[in-house]
Amino acid sequence: MEKLVGKPVAACLVCLGLLACHARPATGSGPPPAPKGGGSAAPGPLSGKVIVLDPGHNGGNAAHPEAISRPVWVGNGRKACNTTGTATADGYAEHAFTWDVSNRLAKALRARGARVTLTRGSDAGVGPCVTERAAIGNRARADATLSIHGDGAAAARHGFHVILPMPVGGNRGIVAPSARLGTAIRDAYRSGTSMPYADYLGKDGLDRRDDLGGLNMSTVPAVFIECGNMKNPGDAAKMSSAAFRQIMAESLAEGFEDYLR
Repeated sequence: MEKLVGKPVAACLVCLGLLACHARPATGSGPPPAPKGGGSAAPGPLSGKVIVLDPGHNGGNAAHPEAISRPVWVGNGRKACNTTGTATADGYAEHAFTWDVSNRLAKALRARGARVTLTRGSDAGVGPCVTERAAIGNRARADATLSIHGDGAAAARHGFHVILPMPVGGNRGIVAPSARLGTAIRDAYRSGTSMPYADYLGKDGLDRRDDLGGLNMSTVPAVFIECGNMKNPGDAAKMSSAAFRQIMAESLAEGFEDYLR
């Protein structure tokens, strides 16, 4: 994901117009790709709710450094458009992980009646920039948005954490509801997956940052989740399992329902 230090942020979809289209294979079996925008599949507890999911990074980012390294304004400074993301020691890429979990989660949310939009339409494109990802949620007037990631911390560290926004100009009005959203996501994810809170940053599975464009530029409730540390063997084994990714998705859906009901 976007890092404070030592990890370039990258990815500009607008520059290249490469919204391209087929998911790069993930480890294990995956769900069919979901459309970028979609209505609710059935009546349910989330009927009438609009949710935007942001699968971190993209499969074509690494091949287009000139696009993803382009600086964009993130509310309190400039950062690169997006990043390539991390990967497990076995080569399972973060962009593939986030794409798979997001599609599984979209299906679970639609089954509950929500209208769900993804910020990218495939795992083979470039971008979009972090600012455009925030803008997609803003234009949709989303009731909640979630950016899904896997971390790339030291291999000895493990666990998940949810990132909450800090006030940066135009996002001040969403800081409090985002904290409620993040707490609901954290609690449901912990309960459903039994994964521990990250042991290397944050407190009780929550962290606050003011350097992420996806949070700084949002005008609707928004949080990030680092679903685990992809460099840790134990976390990586879970994240590489299709069955466990389904558990992750179902747990996140419970978090949205807890927040929005």
